Amino acid sequence: MEQQNSEIPTTRAAGIRYGLILGVISITYFLILTLSGVGMQGPAGYVSYLFVAGAIFLGHKYFKDNGNGYMSIGQGVGIAFWTGLISSVISSIFTFVYAKFIDSGFIDAIKDKQLEEMENKNMSPEQIEQAMKITSSFMTPEVFLIMGIVMGIIGSVIVGLIVSIFTKNANPEAEI
Repeated sequence: MEQQNSEIPTTRAAGIRYGLILGVISITYFLILTLSGVGMQGPAGYVSYLFVAGAIFLGHKYFKDNGNGYMSIGQGVGIAFWTGLISSVISSIFTFVYAKFIDSGFIDAIKDKQLEEMENKNMSPEQIEQAMKITSSFMTPEVFLIMGIVMGIIGSVIVGLIVSIFTKNANPEAEI
């Protein structure tokens, strides 16, 4: 006789489960790109959204497979929120520790890359100096921590909304 799982997962439980997984994947991807010298700018940074979409998709599948088989768009976005919150907190804390204590030249390397890009755009030295003053105030491990969490949640919710459109399975018995 098969034993039925009587515990139906909540959106929070599914999101936390896949947020933890995504957090570990994000740290691994960050380390690979950083240690290889590629960095998170440009196309390599956008690849991380594929990991986000994959984790959210798996969270939706887990929720439906271990629940009643149904998931609304709202539930899908809820899973995405929790996935983004957990993974962003994990990866942002890691990035903070990395930039603050492990690789003190990490932020300088980002600034150098931005300076190079500005020079390639033929910006005047005055424009470059002004732009670097502004961006330098935002280039601290503390700002990376806060912005990583905020932008991670926002990005996950947006990606989650898009994924939810395709993974939803509305309950036909639900009241409209």
